[in-house]
Amino acid sequence: MKTEDNIQQEIDELVEILNRHCHRYYVLDAPEISDEDYDMLYNRLKDLELQSGYIRADSPTQRIGHKPLEKFQSLRHREPMYSLDNVFSVEELREFDKRICRLIDCRGDMQYAVEPKYDGLAVELTYVKGVLQRASTRGDGYVGEDITSNIKTLKTVPLSIKHLKIVPEEIDIRGEVYMDIADFNALNQERLSRGEAVFANPRNAAAGSVRQLDPSITALRRLQIACYGVGFFSTIELKTQQDLMQWLEEARLPTPLEFSVVSGIESVIDRVNYIQSKREGFPFQTDGVVIKVNDMSTQRRLGVKTREPRWAVAYKFPSHKAVTRIMNIQPSVGRTGKVTPIALLEPVRIGGVTVSRASLHNWDEVKRKDIRIGDLVVIERAGDVIPHLVEVLVHRRTGSEQVVEPPLRCPVCNSVTLRNPDEVALRCINMNCPAQAIERIRHFASKAAMDIEGLGIKTVELFYQNNLIRHFSDLFSLKKEDLEKLPGFGERSASRLIEAIESSKETTLARFLVSLGLPHLGEFASRLIAGHFQNIEDLYGIKAESFVELRQVGNKTARSLEEFFGSPENIEAIEKLKEIGLRLTNPDFQGLAEENAQTFVITGTHPVPRSEIKDMLQRAGFRVSESVSPKTDYLLAGEKAGSKLKRAKELGVKIIGYEDLKDIIEGMQKQLTGAKIAVKDNRLFD
Repeated sequence: MKTEDNIQQEIDELVEILNRHCHRYYVLDAPEISDEDYDMLYNRLKDLELQSGYIRADSPTQRIGHKPLEKFQSLRHREPMYSLDNVFSVEELREFDKRICRLIDCRGDMQYAVEPKYDGLAVELTYVKGVLQRASTRGDGYVGEDITSNIKTLKTVPLSIKHLKIVPEEIDIRGEVYMDIADFNALNQERLSRGEAVFANPRNAAAGSVRQLDPSITALRRLQIACYGVGFFSTIELKTQQDLMQWLEEARLPTPLEFSVVSGIESVIDRVNYIQSKREGFPFQTDGVVIKVNDMSTQRRLGVKTREPRWAVAYKFPSHKAVTRIMNIQPSVGRTGKVTPIALLEPVRIGGVTVSRASLHNWDEVKRKDIRIGDLVVIERAGDVIPHLVEVLVHRRTGSEQVVEPPLRCPVCNSVTLRNPDEVALRCINMNCPAQAIERIRHFASKAAMDIEGLGIKTVELFYQNNLIRHFSDLFSLKKEDLEKLPGFGERSASRLIEAIESSKETTLARFLVSLGLPHLGEFASRLIAGHFQNIEDLYGIKAESFVELRQVGNKTARSLEEFFGSPENIEAIEKLKEIGLRLTNPDFQGLAEENAQTFVITGTHPVPRSEIKDMLQRAGFRVSESVSPKTDYLLAGEKAGSKLKRAKELGVKIIGYEDLKDIIEGMQKQLTGAKIAVKDNRLFD
């Protein structure tokens, strides 16, 4: 009879064998054994696990085995997952190359990594000591949803990478979950046969499948993944994108088809043309090509803009186009009073999506292109996403088309519309315009802002029409009995919404800044501001010049902030919200980091997780790097410190322990307190 140790040893061997065969079957498409033999080994493993109770986290039997979730939990990315800037022509690609060379004064041709852009859902996979620990969606780039149970159902995702010669202590892998076109078509056919709604395109199908609360449903969808990037990592060395691709393949993680590294932007353009020529033959949907600087140290030197890295760009293929008719042109009033012309179209399918509306941008554009009601027009989805009017088919006119003039009065409140001399935008000048008020309130409650669940545009309109709210601050004064009188609301639904409003009172400074709906101030810029100003009061009376040091904040954003926080009425409104219960925290605050901030590198094991140490250092105003160099000021070395410790000794870098770090942080915090007072006196306020 087998002992417990013998059973565990056999389980270990079976897990390793099955995971290797799974990789060969699903990723390499080169199986070494028959399906029957695989099933026999799999069933043997299940029996042994049931007999012994010993189940490894990376066992293939654990790909499906979790109960349905009630909701997704949030996971914060240790390194932000930035989106990419888009270009649409080879001229823009050349400008991208020139910009990089200007920024780093490069000599000779830059090396670039080139790969197809997969049209799916961006995710992050975290492996800790070689085992898949968690997986999350991109979310807002900083915080995503925990989809670990669902990702484990993907046969192409290894549950363990312990077979590597050097297993990283921790590593965050970025990739794209997608669905092959053939599998997408088969899924839609199945849904049609059951009388269910079909998915519009493979991307929607993939995203919807990954975000199922029941992992068993995800498992039924034939999802794929292509891994192409890395966030936080430790105890391994990766110098280039090419190194990363090689490491991913050794780790048995799927990588993009047609990946290559070339020198010079003209070679990049050749490669882009080659991928575009093969596009229709790919089994998956792709809308472009991703180009990245190959060298990772150069990537770090180039850094990021407000929301995109400077070292990468997505070249978008020529978009899908269709011909349709403009049925009407209507003015739409936004939260800032901007009156935008909207084309109402005869519905048309473009790239798997039904398009019935398109923004015409501004009234000058309508006049310049001579766009009329009744015109046949060419519509495209720029970058395969945004509906955009390309061309008016003037030669197809019948004479019945109608010219549209900019409205002299707001279509909602009938106030006069005006245009500033330095703007193309036509605006309603009535700050109490219902359309503006409703849009501002809707924006205030949106997911990226205060995230008040259940408060959509229809509900906001209902409250406004019944004189319950006139300003977003009125939301915090709503009572359950007020809502119960309204159509569609009962005791339960009213209670849920009041609870959601109450819950939203505790939020972050960045989210609150987003909720204000200031012109030119989006999510990323709000986080940037929150990273440099700890409290909302630090912004009261601020001047635009105060943002000069923040290179990612433009003049328009700075002026917008100055105008808002220079208004006594606005400050009074914020103070009123605080009295009602608004509580702002600021996890994004990083201290007053200067250009000459000292640089730390962390290695080894410490009393607290490395991510907490990194967060602590950044909040105190220090930089944190992944590699030791002559520019490193301190190496924080814990137990089992490896090659970084040796390198630091060679370079004469100061080596400290965790207790030393606490003393340094405490001293820096005292300095920051004094510096903050000085900054308030000398820089932020007149």
